Amino acid sequence: MTAPIRLFATLVALACITFPLDLVAQQWLHDDGSNTNQSVFRQIDEYPAPNRYRNAAGAPGPDYWQQQVDYAIEATLDTSSHSIIGSERITYHNNSPDVLKYLWVQLDQNVRSREHSRTYETARALPENISPQFRRFVGVEPFDGGYTISRVALVDDGAIAGADYRINNTIMRVNLVQPLNPGESQQLEIDWSYPIPDNGRGAKEKVMDGWLYEMAQWFPRMSVYDDVNGWQTDQFLGRGEFYLNFGNYDVKVTVPWNHIVDATGELQNPEEVLTAEQRRRLQRAYQSEEPVFIVGPDEVMSPQSRPVNSGMLTWHYKAENVRDFAWVSSKTYVWDAAGFTYREGETPIKVHSIYPRDAMPLWDKVSTRATLQTLKTYGRLAFEYPYPKAVNVHGPVFGMEYPMVAFCGARPQPDGTYSDGLERALIGVTIHEVGHNWFPMIVASDERKWTWMDEGLNTFLQYYAEQDYAKTYCNSVWTQTEDCSYPSRRGPAANIVNYMRDEDQVPIMTESDLIHKDFGNNGYAKPATGLVMLREHVVEPVGFDDAFGDYSKNWMFKHPQPADFFRSMEEGSGENLAWFWRGWFYSTHANNQAISSVTVQQSEALLGSSAQGRHYYRVEVTNEGGLVMPVELLVTYEDGTEDRFDMPVDVWRNNEITYRKGFFSDKVVAKVELDPDEAFADIDRSDNVWETPAIEVNETESDSN
Repeated sequence: MTAPIRLFATLVALACITFPLDLVAQQWLHDDGSNTNQSVFRQIDEYPAPNRYRNAAGAPGPDYWQQQVDYAIEATLDTSSHSIIGSERITYHNNSPDVLKYLWVQLDQNVRSREHSRTYETARALPENISPQFRRFVGVEPFDGGYTISRVALVDDGAIAGADYRINNTIMRVNLVQPLNPGESQQLEIDWSYPIPDNGRGAKEKVMDGWLYEMAQWFPRMSVYDDVNGWQTDQFLGRGEFYLNFGNYDVKVTVPWNHIVDATGELQNPEEVLTAEQRRRLQRAYQSEEPVFIVGPDEVMSPQSRPVNSGMLTWHYKAENVRDFAWVSSKTYVWDAAGFTYREGETPIKVHSIYPRDAMPLWDKVSTRATLQTLKTYGRLAFEYPYPKAVNVHGPVFGMEYPMVAFCGARPQPDGTYSDGLERALIGVTIHEVGHNWFPMIVASDERKWTWMDEGLNTFLQYYAEQDYAKTYCNSVWTQTEDCSYPSRRGPAANIVNYMRDEDQVPIMTESDLIHKDFGNNGYAKPATGLVMLREHVVEPVGFDDAFGDYSKNWMFKHPQPADFFRSMEEGSGENLAWFWRGWFYSTHANNQAISSVTVQQSEALLGSSAQGRHYYRVEVTNEGGLVMPVELLVTYEDGTEDRFDMPVDVWRNNEITYRKGFFSDKVVAKVELDPDEAFADIDRSDNVWETPAIEVNETESDSN
């Protein structure tokens, strides 16, 4: 037998001896003494059983269904009373297999109603000390808003009759005269009005040139009836956001003649509400990614910028297959636009930015470019943007999203100056809010329950879009870093460490209105960081992108649930990720790996040969936290050279407490660093580095690996 074969046989024999010892000595991180399977790698029992609606691969099943709701709305903005009055006809299509005896309607504006708001009823007492800055935002008397519902009627075969209805805080039950059978539709009409608040997700604000209005959650909307909840009737308390039906919209909004309006959907009557020059500018703008002014700063409030100079104008929009509708209106708007196509020859996606002159020079520099970058990055990592337009609007709402329309803040000082930090804030919030078109406007998860399914997934994609923005515009409009990187606030694991140390957090898998503190880290940063870990260090980008792309495309214009995402990611990547979902999403455990020892043994003493290297090193890593994560080691030798060892999480399968890595080398180890890229949010890095003085020499040990 030759020396290499003899050495190989010896190594195989050692493996046969030592691996069973590890199996016998199996240890679990969370052993409760119950003599049941406590492995962090076991399957997750909380998943609902797959069925004909949602299959075991995380995709819609052959009998998947969802309701469709169409709206025809007419509304008028009263700028003297700062109120809106509207009338809508809803067509509700019952695509479910169930007979419905009543319908539920969402009345989100009632969150500000003294009569109906549970948020007001449950408000805590004011603190004993309130800063002068905070006093500006705290009203002793809460704003009394909410809907005035003046009419609810059912439409049957053309006949309109008053409906029997009951308001329960932010939802309204409408009883049907005849049950609504599968495959049938029901029309109802609602007349309503409400005063526009100064803050919230839809609000008004007075700027230098006058008032601007951002209209959101502005009309009564149907609740969702689905295969998971039946009727989803969770109250709107202000934090848990929205769960809405897809449908088609035909909306007419009437505003003062000097206002500029933009909205979800495509404008149907540009000849009536835009000048001939503005229409020409729009067509020119759509041919380039470089922004073009449609209404320049010197044209704001100029009579020549409007097709009429008195009275009111009605702007008519239509949108297909959207889950909501928002619009904005003001006489103060500057307007720039550009166009974008994924391929040459396609119809351009219309990209609009609308802002008051107060927002310049920052908005004209950043907004349209950040929107374009979002279309590119999200289109690559999820799916190409399917809607005809994307609009970003500046106003009182710092960050909020609706189909095709984003509300964003970040305004320069009155003298036009702004910091690098404010510029980054606008880049980040624009990418984030425009990015919400993917999650949840198109992949329409239940935000009222699961914040992470839209905020977390969107923040994950935002991280990559921010990096792409810096590279795309490096040394042109982006000059904040020499290496063209972007200092993303969320996504890098090092940025979540302080939160992971907090013992008073709740799992990501906590319903939105039950997250008692640090909502941003829980719903946005932690899930986004986890997905970056998976992509960069666990599944690897190719496998992750396959799975994430499949999930995104499979659930376009549908309603996924958490288990659908988890199953999709495992199915598409070819990885069992129960250990990751259980630790990162279902628990508040933290990662805390440590190098507990580094020992060296001469290969001659171990194997009778030094063919693999004169020294055999063992690095013992222990789990001192509650999570298992891959083990990544960077070894630096005395001569300055390095070796890197990246081990998958499977090293912990048989012993979740301790793992020993062994390797041969002719060189002398000077330093060993655990998690050198700070990729796994290790909450205590003080024990992640061992250097030469700590290395112990062992000449006799020969039964370990």
